[in-house]
Amino acid sequence: MKPTRFPRALVAGTFFASLLVSAALAEPRHGIAMQGDPGLPADFKNVPYVNPDAPQGGTLRRAETGTFDSVNPFIVKGTSARDVRTVVFESLMARNLEEPFSLYGLLAESIDVSDDRSTVTFKLRPEAKFSDGSPVTAADVVWSMETLRDKGRPNFKNSYIKVSSVETPDERTIVFRQEAGDRELPLIMGLMPILSKKSWEGRNFEDTTLDPIIGSGPYVIAEVKPNESIVYRRNRDYWGNGLPIAKGLWNFDTLRFDYYRDNNTAFEAFKKGDADVRLENEPVRWTSAYDFPAVKDGRVIMEKVEQRSPAPASGFAFNTRRKIFEDVRVREALVMAFDFEWANANLFGGAYQRTFGYFSGSDLSSKGKPADAGELAIIGNGGLPPPYLDGSYTLPVSDGSGRDRKLLRAAVGKLAEAGWSIRDGLMKNEAGEALAFALTVTNKDQEKIALHYQRALDAIGIKTEVRLVDAAQFSMLQKSYDYDMIPATWFNSLSPGNEQKLYFGSSGRSTQGTRNYPGINDPRVDAAIEAMLKATTREEFVSAVRAEDRLLVAGHYIVPFYDAGGQWVARWNYIGRPDKQPLPGFEATTLWRNP
Repeated sequence: MKPTRFPRALVAGTFFASLLVSAALAEPRHGIAMQGDPGLPADFKNVPYVNPDAPQGGTLRRAETGTFDSVNPFIVKGTSARDVRTVVFESLMARNLEEPFSLYGLLAESIDVSDDRSTVTFKLRPEAKFSDGSPVTAADVVWSMETLRDKGRPNFKNSYIKVSSVETPDERTIVFRQEAGDRELPLIMGLMPILSKKSWEGRNFEDTTLDPIIGSGPYVIAEVKPNESIVYRRNRDYWGNGLPIAKGLWNFDTLRFDYYRDNNTAFEAFKKGDADVRLENEPVRWTSAYDFPAVKDGRVIMEKVEQRSPAPASGFAFNTRRKIFEDVRVREALVMAFDFEWANANLFGGAYQRTFGYFSGSDLSSKGKPADAGELAIIGNGGLPPPYLDGSYTLPVSDGSGRDRKLLRAAVGKLAEAGWSIRDGLMKNEAGEALAFALTVTNKDQEKIALHYQRALDAIGIKTEVRLVDAAQFSMLQKSYDYDMIPATWFNSLSPGNEQKLYFGSSGRSTQGTRNYPGINDPRVDAAIEAMLKATTREEFVSAVRAEDRLLVAGHYIVPFYDAGGQWVARWNYIGRPDKQPLPGFEATTLWRNP
């Protein structure tokens, strides 16, 4: 339902009268948690993973791969430059990354939520301002919600459409109401990016743009060279200087992102000293290429940063919108054919472990755990084969030869169940059609893995064309789902919620621009996501997440990849960081430049 806006004279009366009939509101608070209470007290001085006395000044340079043609990160059209959303724009509240999902006041000084979470009230800080000096008002908040809902990326619409009405009793107060019981929605509204209504007058929000856009964040866009670089400059008049939630963050005067055509050239830029920090994702490079003089003499520091949240879920994603991948038995067979053990030993120097499911390495994972009553209520007692329900299913383990005959025979047998057999050297169905598809990748590292997989599939008569395209083409294919198979990654937290609809919800099968790359269309997955959002206890929440994980694993929507159990980070020694890093691992916003 479209939010309702009332004449000012009626709003206050409507607002106070509605409080009498809605669930009781608690006192305004400094923060909110998805379950329970926020961990930081009202008088906290800073989040626990920063150096509150970090030196200020200097430049942080990063080497990026790919291209960009826009500085509007909120729309489907175009490819946005790196970090515009993070450094230029702010939300009503901000996360403490040391908690699974807790928010604390940023643009808003307080939050007031009804017991059933159907009503949430934010009170803006009087000092909050956009970079042009204009105040952040309730009108900006309402305009932001309506614009992002109607013209922004699908994730905005999926959440904000749940708001049934908005009230603004005064210029600093916003009241959101919902009809459905989505317990996460107050937090989602707290994280909504707030745009300046005035700055968008006379402009089409849905068009890509390279003209600097106005936010309230600590940086402003200083220089834009499409496909080459973007530079952000600290806003000296930033309204939030000294705010506890921001203390120890944003320590550089300038942030510079230079774009390179591939990972190799980006690495060379780091070696030359043209970039200050690098997150490495190539194990052989990590173990063998960091032998240049600056590493040997200590000017470059190499470290593995622990991650305490779920490992990224990545793999080659099947597009089940394609007929050849509709049958789960076909997908399971193709999972069997991927020889991780050979790849880990020969391509990755043994640096990786296999990633199981979508919450690997965390308590939310279904690995090795039998489904409990809460899960069975979502899945159904006979809703999955026993190995997935009792927790005994494991990913195939090869002999490491690169041509494990036992596993390949098992894959052929599974394909036979689905009506495929090898004839004339090709895997064909009863109609004589060959099992063939294209695997589209966007960089040389992905291509290397794809070619390894291609060799295994060729051994059982499956013809795979490996296509290497540039970043812009790949982004366009992703958004339109115009591919057979692509590499995909989902970054899940310890508090998954509404974003799961964007990742795996059935509506994403036909809605362009979501991250449902496999085209998942399972009402049980939808039910698990809804159960997450309605959970009032930790036990209910964990059951719902494990049910989703179990269903996704059993659906074989990806050929699962691997993870390092942390992040490989290299930095020049003049870049400092706190000893403690938050749950997700390396956090660039906490860095500083040593004098």
